[in-house]
Amino acid sequence: MEIITCHMNADFDSFASMVAAKKLYPEAQIVFPGSQEKKLRDFIEAFNPVEIKRIKDINLSEVTKLIIVDTKIPGRIGLFEELLSNKKIKIHIYDHHPFSKGEIRGEVEKIERVGATATIFTEILKSRRLHPTPIEATILALAIYEETGCLLFPSTTERDLLVIPYLLKRGANLNIVSSFLKMELSMEELDMLNELVQSSKEMVIEGIRIKVAKASREGYLGDAAHLAHRMMEIEDIDAVVVLLNMEGKILMVARSKVPEFNVSNVMKEFGGGGHPTAASATIKEASLEVVEERLKELLYKNVKPGKVASDIMTSPVISIKWDSSIKEAEAMMTRYGVNVLPILKEERFTGLISREIVEKALYHGFGKSRAIEFSTTDAITVSQHTPIREIETLMIEQNQRFMPVVEDGKIIGAITRTDLLRTLYEEFLRRRKIEETVTKERPPVGRSLSSWLKERFPSEVYNLLKLSGEVAEELGFNAYLVGGSVRDLLRGEENLDIDIVIEGDGISFAKAFGKKLNAKVRSHQRFGTAQVITDNLKLDVATARTEYYESPGALPKVETSSIKKDLYRRDFTINTLAIKLNPRDFGLLTDFFGGQRDLREKAIRVLHNISFVEDPTRAFRAVRFSERFGFKISKHTENLIKSAIEMNLFDRLSGSRLYEELLLSFNETEPVRTLKKLSDFGLLKVIYPNLIFNEELEAIFKSMHDTLTWFNLLFLEEKTDRGILYLMALLSGLKDEEAKVVIERLSPSPKVSSMIIKGMSHARDVLRRLSINDPVEIYNLLSSFKLETVLFSMALSKDRQKQKAISLYLTELRKVKTILKGDDLKRMGIQPGPVYSKILKELLEEKLRGHLKSREDEEKFVMSKVKLPEQEYKSESVED
Repeated sequence: MEIITCHMNADFDSFASMVAAKKLYPEAQIVFPGSQEKKLRDFIEAFNPVEIKRIKDINLSEVTKLIIVDTKIPGRIGLFEELLSNKKIKIHIYDHHPFSKGEIRGEVEKIERVGATATIFTEILKSRRLHPTPIEATILALAIYEETGCLLFPSTTERDLLVIPYLLKRGANLNIVSSFLKMELSMEELDMLNELVQSSKEMVIEGIRIKVAKASREGYLGDAAHLAHRMMEIEDIDAVVVLLNMEGKILMVARSKVPEFNVSNVMKEFGGGGHPTAASATIKEASLEVVEERLKELLYKNVKPGKVASDIMTSPVISIKWDSSIKEAEAMMTRYGVNVLPILKEERFTGLISREIVEKALYHGFGKSRAIEFSTTDAITVSQHTPIREIETLMIEQNQRFMPVVEDGKIIGAITRTDLLRTLYEEFLRRRKIEETVTKERPPVGRSLSSWLKERFPSEVYNLLKLSGEVAEELGFNAYLVGGSVRDLLRGEENLDIDIVIEGDGISFAKAFGKKLNAKVRSHQRFGTAQVITDNLKLDVATARTEYYESPGALPKVETSSIKKDLYRRDFTINTLAIKLNPRDFGLLTDFFGGQRDLREKAIRVLHNISFVEDPTRAFRAVRFSERFGFKISKHTENLIKSAIEMNLFDRLSGSRLYEELLLSFNETEPVRTLKKLSDFGLLKVIYPNLIFNEELEAIFKSMHDTLTWFNLLFLEEKTDRGILYLMALLSGLKDEEAKVVIERLSPSPKVSSMIIKGMSHARDVLRRLSINDPVEIYNLLSSFKLETVLFSMALSKDRQKQKAISLYLTELRKVKTILKGDDLKRMGIQPGPVYSKILKELLEEKLRGHLKSREDEEKFVMSKVKLPEQEYKSESVED
């Protein structure tokens, strides 16, 4: 016998799932393990949609297969729990609740995180073309709507929404659905709800407001669970737990709106279960008072600490002194890009002034007046321990967009409306369990990447990141992994350039971290940076900084700041992602500026409109990243690059900075494409007006790239100056005088300048004089030049035979050496003198022509040249 069953006190989701399971298992019998909610009993009585067997009519010894829907908890399937120990019985499970320890396991398990188990069955029926009848479709729709709160509960998923149109197409009757969802409370239910509201007591745990309510009845009140929903609607609270004492049993129902309180964990302690946001349990043989006390103990253990001001505040805060003028306040706001400034007197907080007020004061001619005279001196402040929910209320009620965090009169941080909105949005995403993807999967804002760090970084790197967070925590700092390693982690690529930013003192952290590792530490006090060097790794550490530019194209002035300000100074949104490393939040992804969005859309986007005004070299980087990752430069960013060129901002850059950007472009995997795109944007012309990447230059550059690739594959250990070679290729289309102007503009070292100018001239000379037939002539010509000149000559030549001649030199001729040396000639009885050079030169030439293969061949050649009697020569050497 096959049995389909669910949990006791069955609801529409469990019943609809049993009805659908009957279509998959047509020989099985539907059996409730216990009671049903009143609304469900009324529905079955009204429509009698399917045959239901009574449990007392089932002989448990005849059961061969048990199909369990909408639960996996042994204690919730009534008498069928006895069958779980029988290994001969096959168990199939369908449920939308996540697995927990001690739950039923089956031969078949279909466990999906959706809003309702009915959703899972609807998808199965659709895929197998086992289409439901209109009444079956109605039951399934009713189950999904009820279980997801009409698709409004946080547990609702996209899949729940997508099955509804299918059910409507199969004849689901929304009038019936609506009538059972909107049933009015009976007088008895209203009476109990009133008792629950009157008896409720509020508990505030870690900033989370929870109400515990209780009521008692001698008889059983069906469908009392939905009263918890009604209480949540009535009360402005984060969670509610209802205790209903009926017929000697206690029904406990819990609902939660916040991620800090997972009600399922508490209900499991009482033998129940459910979702993080909705769960229940039935307790037998216990008094209401004992259960209530036990509940309160568990609440304190299970409510996670909610976020407080110190978790989201920006620190340190840009501020001004109480005697600063309005004009000085405006300059500070412009320099640091802020709209509100706290005013301090003797380091103590005295008020706030906004940009709006500053601009009005300037308009009326009060630029020299003190800012304190126009400030808000009664601004609301909070402490670092103030819960986020309280801050949210204060900022809304007081219409205050900037909240100072103050301890002992001193401002230690600030919270803006953006900070608050981001935090609330992250909570919203966590509650809905939205899991986006970068490449194959992408975590949302605020989601922990700790598992990714462990899986995708080598264990040594992962352990160092864990330790860095622990060291930062001990020092009272916040540590973040930033930069390319975070970006590429989300792109699914490995990048072990580890950059750590510290909110605090980066150098103090580096020293403490290095001490723990017994590693070498190099610090740069002026910049607040350090390097921690282990046997296998180098970690770059920096203090969180902000920067401002005194003029376009100038190097930035840097000051200590917060992680948000530190990330804001970076070039593109995709490089602004950070991962927190402190133990409590290890792996938490921070995305202030839409970096994940642009990774998903494969877009290169600047953070603000004056990005290229502050640093025009970012335009070169935009092109490099675009080509390296296959991303598109956003239209707005493209327009800003064009504006920077039209404004001649690149003229203010030093030659060395332009040269550095060119070298980085040459080092890209596909430098030809990168240079072509730089030319398309007009960025080569900012170096020299006639520098255009036309077809001829592209062919030379590609030839240089192919030549270098070929050479590097053959001679892995031999280093060449890639930058010099590509720069010679880039300048090859210019006249000599023009090339000298470009080199002067780029300002490389005198040695490099000389190598480039001479190399280009020598290469043309090589190609003019090069013989293609005589190996001796090839050797004598090419051996007199540097390797870079020889390689550039090969790339520059369009003559296939000359390329082969240069290839012969590089692969064979330059390695040819004579076995005999001067000492050997002396042992042969030849008197030292100029004749040695002549003999060895002729010896090498013969060897280059391939006429001499061994030591004996060389000795015979020497003897023939000096005409020594053979008896006077005694060879003491061993043949090669």
